[in-house]
Amino acid sequence: MSEPTMTAIAIRGGSGDADALHPVQRPRPVPKDGEVLIRVRAAGVNRPDIVQRNGRYPPPPGAPDTLGLEIAGEVVQGAGRWRAGDRVCALLGGGGYAEYAVADARHVLPIPEGLDWVHAAALPETVFTVYANVFEHGALQPGEWLLVHGATSGIGVAAIQMAKAAGAHVLASSRGADKAARTRALGADVSIDTTSQAFGDVARAHGGIDVALDMVGAPTFEATLDALNPKGRIVYIASLGGPTLQVPVMKLMQKQAVLTGSTLRPRSADEKARLAVAVERVVWPWIADGRVNAVIDRTFPLTEAAAAHAYLEGGEHFGKVMLEVP
Repeated sequence: MSEPTMTAIAIRGGSGDADALHPVQRPRPVPKDGEVLIRVRAAGVNRPDIVQRNGRYPPPPGAPDTLGLEIAGEVVQGAGRWRAGDRVCALLGGGGYAEYAVADARHVLPIPEGLDWVHAAALPETVFTVYANVFEHGALQPGEWLLVHGATSGIGVAAIQMAKAAGAHVLASSRGADKAARTRALGADVSIDTTSQAFGDVARAHGGIDVALDMVGAPTFEATLDALNPKGRIVYIASLGGPTLQVPVMKLMQKQAVLTGSTLRPRSADEKARLAVAVERVVWPWIADGRVNAVIDRTFPLTEAAAAHAYLEGGEHFGKVMLEVP
């Protein structure tokens, strides 16, 4: 009997621009002990996928070489608490751009009531990242001010909502009046259009910031540090504008500031399992009562993953870019 196959998205030549993505037939993955086989119905498109496609973010050992870090779908073969037919979303080390994927059973979560496949698939990578960086590394507390750079990204819109759900205040930094208006409508207390306002001036006018979530890097560092309150925290999750900081050590010392950051994908399976428990305990109730929603900008068919990447790289999106799997 021939081995079952599936459609997946591969990178022609191993790396390249968006056009390097193309559909191929691959063997259907076989789950190992403790893994769940999922029939994928939707998958999130994230910046790390683009970095991997460009050849600069290799998958961790044992992960598929295909892209895709978050999915939603139906359990085909269960493990742990999961049974065939369960509707789930999952955090992956890779392989989500496909009709089937395997996931560590501990990294799988139930789909919140009322969410469709696309909205559910937009949650895992995004919510895990925000929770780990804003609430753990950044230690954001109720009543504190969070500055979100790149506030219209999938991470940004989730951070705004999650911070507000936790009782914090939010300054959202983005480019353009329309985007600033949309972050305000989403719940940001202050929306900064960086094409016409200096975000540092606005932040200081509102009493400074306690935590900054930064995906930009070098271009925003100096002004962010200037606006930081004593014992404030700057948390890096990307460096799209430049990876090298010039740090004024005396100012850092005077403010008792903390510079930190993290990536999610290389964390151990046990660490991701710990995060999954925390996310389900803390964030899933916020989703259930409507305080946090997945914001979807645009959805593409799986076979048009190249177009989805090109659209995300264009930078005009507000929220998540997704793939639907028939």
